[in-house]
Amino acid sequence: MMTITHRSKEISWLSFNERLLQEASKKEVPLIERLKFLGIYSNNLDEFFRIRVAILRRLATIDNLVLAEGDTPAEVLYQIEQTVVAHSKWFERIYSQLLKELAEEEIYIINESQLSVEQGQYVTTFFKEEVRPRIMPVIIKKSQPLPSLNDDAIYLAVVMTKTKKEEYALIEVPTNILPRFVILPSNDYKRYIILLEDVIRFELKDIFYMFSFKTIDSFIVKLTRDAELDLDDDVAESYVNILSKSLEQRGSSELVRFVHDKHIPENFLALLLKKLNFKRDDVIIGGSRIHNFKDFMGFPSIGKKHLYYNINSPLPHPDIHQGEPFLAAIAKKDILLHFPYQSFYHFIDLLREASIDPKVTEIKMTAYRMAKNSNVIHALINAARNGKKVTVVLELQARFNEQDNIQWGNLLTREGVKVILGVPGLKVHSKLCLITRKEEKILVNYACIGTGNFNETTAKVFSDQMFWTANPLITREVCKVFEFFSKNYKIGRYHHLLVSPFTMRYKMIQMIRHEIQAAKNGMKAAIFLKCNNLVDNEIISKLYDAAKAGVDVRLNVRGMFTLLSDSVEENYSICSIGMIDRYLEHSRVYYFFNSGKESLYISSADLMSRNLDRRVEVTVPIHDPKLKKELLDFMDLQWKDNTSARILDNDLTNNINNHGSLPKITSQLAFYDILQSSRKE
Repeated sequence: MMTITHRSKEISWLSFNERLLQEASKKEVPLIERLKFLGIYSNNLDEFFRIRVAILRRLATIDNLVLAEGDTPAEVLYQIEQTVVAHSKWFERIYSQLLKELAEEEIYIINESQLSVEQGQYVTTFFKEEVRPRIMPVIIKKSQPLPSLNDDAIYLAVVMTKTKKEEYALIEVPTNILPRFVILPSNDYKRYIILLEDVIRFELKDIFYMFSFKTIDSFIVKLTRDAELDLDDDVAESYVNILSKSLEQRGSSELVRFVHDKHIPENFLALLLKKLNFKRDDVIIGGSRIHNFKDFMGFPSIGKKHLYYNINSPLPHPDIHQGEPFLAAIAKKDILLHFPYQSFYHFIDLLREASIDPKVTEIKMTAYRMAKNSNVIHALINAARNGKKVTVVLELQARFNEQDNIQWGNLLTREGVKVILGVPGLKVHSKLCLITRKEEKILVNYACIGTGNFNETTAKVFSDQMFWTANPLITREVCKVFEFFSKNYKIGRYHHLLVSPFTMRYKMIQMIRHEIQAAKNGMKAAIFLKCNNLVDNEIISKLYDAAKAGVDVRLNVRGMFTLLSDSVEENYSICSIGMIDRYLEHSRVYYFFNSGKESLYISSADLMSRNLDRRVEVTVPIHDPKLKKELLDFMDLQWKDNTSARILDNDLTNNINNHGSLPKITSQLAFYDILQSSRKE
């Protein structure tokens, strides 16, 4: 009998998303922020279906396939549907409660039947001027196929009833053009909001005036398509060829989920499902009147301050001084930046300085996900205009950012920047920038190595680190990585950086083994790992061995987590937590006690097979004692967090990591306070 040593990564991911529902239900979280957590939950779930469920559906076409955790793809799909349905019911209860709390704050989300006369006049005018020109109803006929429907949209499914006949239509709600939330005028201090689909509902008779009907009604429907991305990024190697062939034969992307207003008439629902080729055993979820809650991430900024998180302004770094060149500061000492606690604009200012510094000769950078109007890209363009040699390694397979990156690539090429479009067979996920400067007739390199994207927008809400150094032991190896990008056959030797897919897996296993041997010899041994996802079977197996040998293993994993943290039979227990708070925990930090020499790294790589074997990732050691202490303080605060850290037990109960009578510790706020205090020392 096969021994199951880990859980389904899909089910563990749903447990992570459940933690967002927990935040949305916490009274201590400000009210509007709780609405935004519902939006994040919804957005995440859409992506989950586009990718993970879509892959499982493809795997389900392979006969007699059993996944590593012991279930068939069909069994995991069933577990997913059961979990999602349960979460959906909880979601609706939370939303209903939030509506009541909004009303207590004199904020009302109303529908088309609740408008006053004055509000109705405003909605009619808004509809005629802004909405009607942007909607194109599609009449549904039983004898004709539906046009292709977008998976990032919501539709009003309209039914017009005559005496013995019904007419059907679909209207795409144009939330890609117009705001989802329309703020209505008010004569008092109360605030009223109507959703865009309810604006359309208010004017349904005006839209379909040429039809003779007794009644007209509408119901929100939404579908999710297979993203058809990264087959070899998420699927075992042995299945890739089979699945790739099936995709070639299939053509357009398949549908993986259909959600609808549970009050839609059965005959209309059956007609839609038939035309969309859905079967009753597919993922079909009836829910509330509202769908596409992802838009709630951008809920209007109305209401009093206590409805929002207090904004902590990004701190200037204590080693960066106004009027002193950035590169001179890096030459003096290594610098570690913590986002969003410290300002990402330090990096943009560094690029701006390099673009006009007459001694800077070259800038190289990797680009994965960039901000919409990226100041980083514009700084690189400015460098090229000033005669610098600029190279950008642009990953075209950045999930859901492919079109943006193509456009950035075209712009950079037009401006004279050398653009390298990734590496064949690998995805470039490393976060690297290399600046070369001529000093005293010698070329000196400065490197920036990060855990997150060079993106000023996400740096405001993602918790990440970026390391700046002029240490030639590090910068020489960063140069080797860029040489590999330009000459894929030239694989360098790395003694300091851990580079996937060449050395990182081997070095990580080697460091775990060292801790195991130390524990067996009766010495202190410790492994502290912080990442977004921990699902690699080999790494997990070695962590089990370490825990059984007596190594102090602590894991801080935000997302997918397939390790089983406790086993009575095998006599091990691994302290495991997952953080959900105001900032998205995105940094990867890896610590090994190393017989007292303490090896500490930050990385772009999660502990997943794809990151270790099929991506170019860079992990950099932190040597400076002060910077080590900063990172260890950061890690330690999160271990002590008893408001936002959840215990990742075998049953994925998501209980808060409560330390009894100890004072409340919210690690993200506490770390900001530490960094703020360090500026005053």
